[in-house]
Amino acid sequence: MSTFVPQRLARLHLATPVGETVLLKQPASYGDQRWSDVLEGAGFSPTGQRLWTLADSVSPSMQMLICGLNPSPASADSAVAFARPGNRFWPAMLGAGLAEIDRDPHALLHTHHIGMTDLVKRTTRRADELDRVEFVDGFARLERLVEWLHPGSLCFVGLAGWRAAVDRKATPGWQPHDVGGRPAYVMPSTSGLNASAQLPDLTQHLLRAVAERA
Repeated sequence: MSTFVPQRLARLHLATPVGETVLLKQPASYGDQRWSDVLEGAGFSPTGQRLWTLADSVSPSMQMLICGLNPSPASADSAVAFARPGNRFWPAMLGAGLAEIDRDPHALLHTHHIGMTDLVKRTTRRADELDRVEFVDGFARLERLVEWLHPGSLCFVGLAGWRAAVDRKATPGWQPHDVGGRPAYVMPSTSGLNASAQLPDLTQHLLRAVAERA
């Protein structure tokens, strides 16, 4: 059985130096929009250039899809989401029992069926370097991704990011509107700079996000 195309491209992204161009062939079963979305998610330009970003870690059998705002330089360089020192995402995942290995998105996907993506794929040092057009375009891609792969639920990490992209009045928890036909949960940022949310709170948010919506 052939490997799922986004997973194959994610491995190619990891093995290819930034800026190098590779020949990528559009599968016959992928329309132009899906192929464009898959390339963007895998961290390649339309011409096959390897971009400085973080490739999606996704599959058709996800229990949950986690969506961050956009990759940090630490994540783009290490191929691990939420890689900045002091970020509490992985400690919260371990505490919730949703991960067994620290900072291992491959094990997270294949053992726990939890995938990862970003609202915007462009790497920045600060979130305020992103603009509204990127948020809008990124959310459209996210909706198509969720509609295609149909994860059990979507967990968006970072209330400020969701407010900027979707609903400026949103509060943490299950959102009133689905994304791509699947329930969406928004939790506070796991950044160490977010002093209003402590590790036990973040752990509980992750547990609620993977549970069935009431």
